[in-house]
Amino acid sequence: MVAVAGAAVVVEAVSAASAGAVRAAEVLPVDGENRVAGDKMELLKELVSKLEHAFSDRLVSVILYGSAASPEHQDRFSDLNVLCVLKQVMPQELMEGEPVLNWWRQKGHPWPLLMSEDEVHNSADCFPIEFHDMKERRRVLYGLDVIAELKVDMRNYRTQVEHDLRSKLLRLRQQGASLLSQSANLLALCVDSVNTFCVLGRHALEVDGKKPKSERRAVVRQLAEVLHADMKPFEILLDIREDQTGADPGGLADPGELFAQYLVCISRLIAFVDGLEGRG
Repeated sequence: MVAVAGAAVVVEAVSAASAGAVRAAEVLPVDGENRVAGDKMELLKELVSKLEHAFSDRLVSVILYGSAASPEHQDRFSDLNVLCVLKQVMPQELMEGEPVLNWWRQKGHPWPLLMSEDEVHNSADCFPIEFHDMKERRRVLYGLDVIAELKVDMRNYRTQVEHDLRSKLLRLRQQGASLLSQSANLLALCVDSVNTFCVLGRHALEVDGKKPKSERRAVVRQLAEVLHADMKPFEILLDIREDQTGADPGGLADPGELFAQYLVCISRLIAFVDGLEGRG
């Protein structure tokens, strides 16, 4: 899922004596009961064990965040987004963590977000999307809850949503332009991207003052209503992503046409967010 870099935030330092200094066993997801179960929970435990072995006392916190930490979690289809906080992130830590990070990526999950304590404390104003998600939906798997006392500056929230939408649309176009004659690869490109655009659509609803749902299909239905747009391309791509048989493509069975209409939907979403300028 999702790329993060850093800058500045208003926050008091989190210490072992603070309210944020809670152990994993004491932390529940912000939204309520967490539904990560079975093999994925075991996989997360294995990840934590490997991170402890790699970093020892330099490991500060491991946090699951996003849809997998939501009460509406769909175990099969939600990415496992993990924040790993270290005392510092230097070349030595990158080298020692490489086998663990590669192992996790080979399991089909997004790269863990590796940050130092200072970066967590000083990045939230530049990345309100990511830290807003962490504030709303998280589960501490190890160590301190470094997010609990974080104050996310939302002044750049709308701008980042629009920036991410536009940059990801440009990338989608660039990649799609080289695959127009390769139907299977073009379709795979669209399927791989739909989750990201659903997440950004949910944040667009937040900027507009709506209370977005967590589940992707519910978000798509909300977007269709707010944008007054047919979001069928999103629905079809989610059907394919979730391997639902018997889905009606509604005249969009051709990957090239589906790609074209998908771009139209994303452009409508961008125009909507652009029109919200001044909201934050």
